[in-house]
Amino acid sequence: MIKVLKAGFYSSIQDKGRIGFASLGIPISGVMDTYSANIANSILGNSLGAALLEITFGGTKLEFLSDTVICISGGNFSPKINNQSVLLNTRIIISKNDVLSFGSVHFGVRCYLAVLVGFKTEIKLKSRSFYQKITENNVIQKNEILPIDEITHKLVSSNTSVKVLKSHFNIKHIKCYKGPEFNLLNDTQKQLIFNNLFSISNDNNRMGYRLRESIKNELPQILTSAVLPGTIQLTPSGKLIILMRDCQVTGGYPRILQLKESAINQLAQKTTNDSFNFVLEA
Repeated sequence: MIKVLKAGFYSSIQDKGRIGFASLGIPISGVMDTYSANIANSILGNSLGAALLEITFGGTKLEFLSDTVICISGGNFSPKINNQSVLLNTRIIISKNDVLSFGSVHFGVRCYLAVLVGFKTEIKLKSRSFYQKITENNVIQKNEILPIDEITHKLVSSNTSVKVLKSHFNIKHIKCYKGPEFNLLNDTQKQLIFNNLFSISNDNNRMGYRLRESIKNELPQILTSAVLPGTIQLTPSGKLIILMRDCQVTGGYPRILQLKESAINQLAQKTTNDSFNFVLEA
């Protein structure tokens, strides 16, 4: 078991998400950055579908009430065990009463805490992912107890860490495909989209990122149609919205682009200070 001493800015249990419930209007949810989450689970030998704690910008503090093994991947928020710094992307032995805390942000937006076998929070619609109105909470709460498996066998530590791609956190080129309404754009609009830099506005969350920059938009309205994480919509005001993991399942704005899965992961680690451009894949 793990006790939440400080919940942090925004921390939630997430796994691969709720697949197959779009017909009920239920978002997929799941980890924002599958690349980092998969690294954490893989290092522990967990299933890639095992639930993790997704921590946004740190501030979280946890007390372990039982022995386990953990791995922290993704953004670097200066993790410490009992006030001693620990490495990312490595297997870490945890003893009962150990305290894990996070401090200053070195890079990234989200980090992932994996525990051996995965968190054992309640399963709702085949997933442990937190989502408002589906699960009791959408974030962890102070003094909450997070269930994990009791470890009864001998634990083995590691003094090595896995090397991850630095470009995952600082890439400037976001790869995408043409969306269903891409061909409604005129040549000027296409040039603006692919020849300019964009940045994430303060209006961003797990549902979607509204970008600061805009382009002139005179496209006709479309019928409400299916959307997915990574769909880029063009609003009547000319603002672009990138839908993320908690996005709705339908939308009425033109779907001009669709991000590659790797691009969704990379955007999940970008701050409002980062700029990037879109690159169209064949």
